[in-house]
Amino acid sequence: MTDAHTDPLDPGGAQVPRILCDTTSLAAAASAPAGALWRLTEPGRQLDANLVRIPPEGRIDTHTERDLDVLLLVVTGNGTLGTARNPQPLAPGSLVWLPHGAARSLTAGKDGMSYLTVHRRRPGMQIHPRPHT
Repeated sequence: MTDAHTDPLDPGGAQVPRILCDTTSLAAAASAPAGALWRLTEPGRQLDANLVRIPPEGRIDTHTERDLDVLLLVVTGNGTLGTARNPQPLAPGSLVWLPHGAARSLTAGKDGMSYLTVHRRRPGMQIHPRPHT
């Protein structure tokens, strides 16, 4: 595995592919806290990605992502995806499409659950001058 601190640019200054982390090891650590265990922070990226841990029987309440489709990959543990129709069981390897505008919730099982999300990067906040009146 490559060192996460290796220079991400080739001699010509272009980004090069590289391994960023081992999601299974991060998620399986006995001391893994709840919340984000890892975030994609590479400069110039077009994507955002997060490795998130929900504690045993913890829950992310029903919410809707208005603008972005999200891919969710369960890495460790299990749980349930709440949808407008029927709850869907989640296990390691479950790959879920969360379409924008769709309400969803996540509930971890008795051992907790860790998952990776990937979506298009949100543009940074922009401050515009006030219009003159």
